[in-house]
Amino acid sequence: MFQFLFRRRAWLEPALYLAIALGLYFSGWHTEVLGRVQQGLLSTGLWQPQLSAPKAAGRTASASDNFNLLLLPLNQPGPAVPLSQLRGKVIFLNIWASWCPPCVAEMPDIVRLAKRTNPDSVAFVLLSLDQNPEKARRFLSRRGITVPAYSPGSPLPTAYQTAGIPATFIISPAGKIIGSHEGMAKYDTPEILGLLRRWQKQK
Repeated sequence: MFQFLFRRRAWLEPALYLAIALGLYFSGWHTEVLGRVQQGLLSTGLWQPQLSAPKAAGRTASASDNFNLLLLPLNQPGPAVPLSQLRGKVIFLNIWASWCPPCVAEMPDIVRLAKRTNPDSVAFVLLSLDQNPEKARRFLSRRGITVPAYSPGSPLPTAYQTAGIPATFIISPAGKIIGSHEGMAKYDTPEILGLLRRWQKQK
C-alpha cells in the first residue's frame, strides 16, 4: 500500500506543478510572477547596465533623426507628444512591454531613479511596445506607475530598433545617444544618476 502511495505521489507532484504553471500562464500572471523573481535577482546588484555608445551601422543616424518619434500618452492626459519636444533635456528612454518579465522586473528601479532626478532637466520616456495599449495602461495603473509612459505613434527611428527588450537609451539634450543597454539592469545607481546629472549641464 505504501508503495502505491509513493508511486501516486510521484506523478501527482509534477502534475500539480504543471497545473500551477498552466494556470499562471493562461491567467496572464506568469509575467508578474517571473518579473517578481527577476526583480529579486536585480536587487543583488549583479545586473549593472553596461552602457555602450552606438557602434552598429543602424545606430549612426543623426541627432535630429533620433528625435523623429511621435509619443502617444498612456498614463497622463493630453495629446500626442513629439520626442523633439523634449529637446534640451537628457532623455532616459526605456523600451518595454507588459508581457515581458525582465521589463516588469526593472520597472520599479527605473521609477526610483526618476524620482531622484529633476524633471526640468531629465525626461523619462517609458515606451511600450504592447500591441494593445490598453494592456499597458492596465499594467501601469495596477502598479501605480506615474513616470510618463507612451505608445509609439510613428515608426521607431533606426537607432532605437533592437533585437530584444527591455532596451534603454540615454540621449543627450542635443539628441546624441550617450549610451544604450539591451536586457534588464539595475539603473537606480550612483553611476547612472551621476551620468544623467553631468549631461543635464551640457545644454
